[in-house]
Amino acid sequence: MWTEFGLDWVDAARVVISSIVFYVAVLLLVRYLGQRTLASLSSFDIAAIIALGAVIGRAILGDTPTLVAGLLGITTLFVLQALTGELRRNRKAAQIVNSPAVLLMAGPLLLDENLKRSHIVASEVHTRLRLAGIRSLEEVACVILEPTGQISVLRRGEKIAPSLLVGVIGAELLPASFIGE
Repeated sequence: MWTEFGLDWVDAARVVISSIVFYVAVLLLVRYLGQRTLASLSSFDIAAIIALGAVIGRAILGDTPTLVAGLLGITTLFVLQALTGELRRNRKAAQIVNSPAVLLMAGPLLLDENLKRSHIVASEVHTRLRLAGIRSLEEVACVILEPTGQISVLRRGEKIAPSLLVGVIGAELLPASFIGE
């Protein structure tokens, strides 16, 4: 059917299987390396991602990429993205696909173990504190690495609703005086 466009059924199957394998590999690597991997990109990170995309694209399409192979590859990736989105609706599956939120600071204290676990360095947290307008560590109630890879800063003052801390790794380290009823 597609042979007139340079793609037979064996090549089509290879494109689909390669797309699936690379998609799963990227998900696993991001999950293992932490959600910060793709959250805020430096110019070096962008260059690395472009190179990574080129390598993956070439590997998916094979020796002689064709228009049909390219369309089949991106269609497969979009279908996988849609399926992953559906999986996130299921709580158990979401735990596999999504990285959990992690407490990075409890009050003025950096949580070294959680920083290490999240592949975050103290200078990244300090940058985020400055961007949030924090002038003293005493202003901080907590800092959380979100599942999206973004870093949230909550200030002291108003108590934090317990529902906002559900599923946050290390939330038990927050002083009780920071948490509402």
